[in-house]
Amino acid sequence: METESEPYVRLATLRQLHQVVANLNTARSLADTLQTVADGVLTGLGYQLSCVNLVRADGDLVVAAFAGDPAAEALITGRVGSRASWDRRLRMGEAWEDLRFIPHTEGWVLVDDDVPQWHTDGPEPRFEDEWHPLDRLYAPMYTSGGQRELLGVISVDRPRNGRRPGAWGREALQMYASQAAIAISNARLRSNMQRALVRLEREQQALRASEESFRQAFEYAPSGMAIAEMGGDQHGRLLRANDALCRLLGRPAAVMRRYSFADLVHPEDVGTLLRTSPEGGRAELRLARRDGTYIWVSLRNSVVADTADGPRFLLTHIEDIEERKRHELQLAHRASHDALTGLPNSAELRSRLSARLCSRPDGRVRATAADAAGLAPAYGNGTAYEGGAAYEGGAAYEGGAAYEGGAAYEGAYEGAYERTYEGAYGPGATGAYEYEHAYRADGFDFDPSGGAGAGAYDGHVHAVAPVGEIDDGTKGLAVLFCDLDGFKSINDRFGHHTGDAVLIEVARRLTAGVRDGDTVARLGGDEFVVLADGLGAADAADLAVRLRNGIIPPIRVDGRAVRVGASFGIGWAECGMSVEEVLNSADQRMYMEKRSRAKVQRRAG
Repeated sequence: METESEPYVRLATLRQLHQVVANLNTARSLADTLQTVADGVLTGLGYQLSCVNLVRADGDLVVAAFAGDPAAEALITGRVGSRASWDRRLRMGEAWEDLRFIPHTEGWVLVDDDVPQWHTDGPEPRFEDEWHPLDRLYAPMYTSGGQRELLGVISVDRPRNGRRPGAWGREALQMYASQAAIAISNARLRSNMQRALVRLEREQQALRASEESFRQAFEYAPSGMAIAEMGGDQHGRLLRANDALCRLLGRPAAVMRRYSFADLVHPEDVGTLLRTSPEGGRAELRLARRDGTYIWVSLRNSVVADTADGPRFLLTHIEDIEERKRHELQLAHRASHDALTGLPNSAELRSRLSARLCSRPDGRVRATAADAAGLAPAYGNGTAYEGGAAYEGGAAYEGGAAYEGGAAYEGAYEGAYERTYEGAYGPGATGAYEYEHAYRADGFDFDPSGGAGAGAYDGHVHAVAPVGEIDDGTKGLAVLFCDLDGFKSINDRFGHHTGDAVLIEVARRLTAGVRDGDTVARLGGDEFVVLADGLGAADAADLAVRLRNGIIPPIRVDGRAVRVGASFGIGWAECGMSVEEVLNSADQRMYMEKRSRAKVQRRAG
């Protein structure tokens, strides 16, 4: 800008300015745009040096482009000035609209701050408007829109005419800074879009690779895998099943899509399936095969989604654990059953008996030891033992009248009984309260008054027992203690092999003589215990007769016939008793019956 008063000079400058502004929009990248801004100051505005300082994310300004002096460019490009130092500069000197001019008379205080700067050589100015080497002129660049945020600062130096810019030069520089800000913002936007597109393409490539990897891992996994609906009416419906799962269940993939897990699970395992969490849940249950059999599997759930906001699906990993379960069941069976006879062992017997007992008495008056001593041995009123016909003659057992009618043993029972308790409630009570406690015929405990003290219904089926040897209609859990007679002589005479064979056969005969719900256990040695629920006193006596008659017939072992007898004692399991008390009661009655029978035999002899 040689002489600003000449119109043709301003027109030429305007044409140059228009060209450099047009060039700002042709740059292909943000770096090219910044360098074009710096070069445009030299070619369009008549300065010999220019520097573009760009605001970083942390607020400081970095020298992003330089033009006019390669040595200075190498010295300060990439260097950073703090935002505080820049804000200080933009408040000093003279404000020319948005421009900020700091004359050399004030700029000397900026020599030691942290803003990157250069110094040019030159003579002292001779005129008032002549440019001094230490003069500074800054053109701030602001973002467009309602909020003007600092985008960067253009620094210029050494005008070609050697003078400070006039009104036209200032307006041109300010207009150029405004256009440069727009170009830089657009370049940043394009750069961000390009980076986003590149990132999106990479993510899509990674997603495609991940989907392909998942598909291959799903389809060719050695164990079963399935994808099912999650939520809604179709929750659990299978969408995809891999080859391993199809082979495991014997169903083709097209057929598998007709089912949900609830359709395939064993009825006893439906509750386990419903309690299994979709996210990280694990369960062991049985699934139905095409042939109608069930197979034990281990399920492990996880939740997957197509996209961040897309529908979620249930991914289930299914592992065949049939062999492990079979082994576990075998181990559990061995731990709870006698190795010789296959019957439940002593520990299992005590476990089953304990499950029926509770610490709360049933409200009935139990027979004391003195009562038991005065009762007729085992079953009956003793007449059969005195005459000896019931055991020795065999007519009562073989004829079948005593135990084959089945009405007493199998029949239903009805009835209820009541017991009145009287006593003081709590320490220091001055009065006595009468509490009537009723028991239903099915054994469930309830408070007929509906009071909160005892609870209207506690959910436990109390084990009760008949009172004495007379059948009063009460049905309870009979405990029959069996001890073999003559087994030791067989074991000593013919050896353990024959003794073991006898025990196995006795176990078989006992099992054949009871109902499906009853328990026959080997307590140890030649002792067995039978648990039979729902019996009255007469029913239990009939059962003991029938089991003894089943044991008496000869047992053939290696072509040799051997014979054993059996003594039975009948005890009753009642809530309030311990397992040992129940077994000891039945054991004592068995010995009482054995001694009584020996006395009868001596009298008969």
